[in-house]
Amino acid sequence: MKIGVLALQGDFCLHLKRLRELEVEAVAVKKPEELADCQGLIIPGGESTTLVKLLKNIGLYELLPEFNRRWPIFGTCAGAILVSREVSNHPVEPLNLIDISIERNSYGRQIDSFDETVEVHLNGSIKTVEGVFIRAPRITRVGENVQALATHNGDVVMVENDAVLAATFHPELTENRLIHQYFADKVRKRI
Repeated sequence: MKIGVLALQGDFCLHLKRLRELEVEAVAVKKPEELADCQGLIIPGGESTTLVKLLKNIGLYELLPEFNRRWPIFGTCAGAILVSREVSNHPVEPLNLIDISIERNSYGRQIDSFDETVEVHLNGSIKTVEGVFIRAPRITRVGENVQALATHNGDVVMVENDAVLAATFHPELTENRLIHQYFADKVRKRI
C-alpha cells in the first residue's frame, strides 16, 4: 500500500512522517505521474485558492476526481475546502468529492488560531485528540451520505463518505497518529 501526500503547500513533510511512523509507504506527490502508483492521497493545508491554481497548472486538478473514484482522499484544512462540494464565502473551485459546504477562515485570522480537544467517533468508540486549528474553515452543511466523525464546541470538524475523509484541523501537527491510522485503514479496505 502506498499513500501519496500532495507536496505543493502546507506541512506535507509532517503528513509523510506520520504515515511512515505507521509503517505505511508514503510518497510526496508533485506531478501527475507520482500519483499513478498510489492507493490513497492526503491533501494538506495551505491556501485553497493558490492550491487550486497549482493543481490546475500541473495537471492534477482534473485527475483527482478520477483518482477518487477508485482510491480514498483525505483533505485537511485547505484540503478539506478542496474536497468539498461548495465554498460559501469565496470563489474557490472545489473538487466536489464530498457533499459538504464549507466556509473559509471561519474562526478568524492567523492570530485567532487555536489548539483544543476534539471529540472523535471512530469505529464505534469515542476518543479525544488535540485539534490544531490554523485559519481553519468551518463545515456549515453536511449532506445525506456524509457521516460526521468529530466535533468541537458544536461544530462538525471531521467528516467522511465512502471515499473521502475531511478534517478542518491539522492532525499532522500533533504526535497522535489516530487519524492518520484511520485514513490508512480506509485505504487498506479499498485494496
